[in-house]
Amino acid sequence: MQTAIIIPAILNGVLMGAVYALVALGLTLIYGVLHIINFAHGALLTAALFAVYFCFRTLGIDPYVAVLGLAPLFFLLGYALQRFVIGPAAHGEDSNILLVTLGIAVVIENALLYVFRADTRTIDVPYGFSVIEFGGTFLSVPRVVGFFAAFAVAGLLWAILALTDTGKAIRAVAKEKRGAELSGIDVAHIYAMTFGLGTACLAVAACLLMPSYYVNPHVGNAFVLVAFTIVVLGGMGSVPGALIGGLFAGVVESLCGFYLGESLGQIGIFLMFILVLLFRPTGLLGARA
Repeated sequence: MQTAIIIPAILNGVLMGAVYALVALGLTLIYGVLHIINFAHGALLTAALFAVYFCFRTLGIDPYVAVLGLAPLFFLLGYALQRFVIGPAAHGEDSNILLVTLGIAVVIENALLYVFRADTRTIDVPYGFSVIEFGGTFLSVPRVVGFFAAFAVAGLLWAILALTDTGKAIRAVAKEKRGAELSGIDVAHIYAMTFGLGTACLAVAACLLMPSYYVNPHVGNAFVLVAFTIVVLGGMGSVPGALIGGLFAGVVESLCGFYLGESLGQIGIFLMFILVLLFRPTGLLGARA
């Protein structure tokens, strides 16, 4: 009887972990190139969730269709933030970048709080509570879609980084900024492109989350805390590590929720975070500096 309950819990954890991985992909990509932690990541995710909500409530656009417009829009937003706000305000100092992204997070959260108040909002789509049967287990349709979409986005990111000139420039800047600059690469442009790609991942994650989740002005903070843990677990700057770490974190959260209660589900994730820092600070797929 217990096995019949644990297996569905693991499968649902894997599905939720894929969405966590999608949030973490943007964070680890930005860290891998810019070598900074983006404190505005959670606020940008919240903004993306509200954008999905607005598209559905006002324009009647399904969240899965909205991704076609919101992903490019948030790419441009991320590009503009890095190129015209974060970069110039930081003056080349990593500590300044941290403060600037923290300031952007505060501005975005308070702007959303002013416009939308503190109310929690949801959308009602026909497939929001739909399930499919898999091996005697019922799985949520939005989470199954999110699982496959996370792998598709990870594959697309790999293709961009491995096969395009921009991707090669991104990898060159991540490896050796000064050498890339001497080779004629516009480092400021590459930084902005990377930040834009990371922000576009948040827009995709928001479109996958909204059919079965909710949004309020502070909801992104919970996801970004888990994303930080996943980035450390998988290895700072490792895209495959973020994907694997997200799946693992989802399973840990699901099992802890099963044994300890749903409200305590994330205890296991943060305990895992501490253990990784103690025994393998480079993460599963991270490399030593």
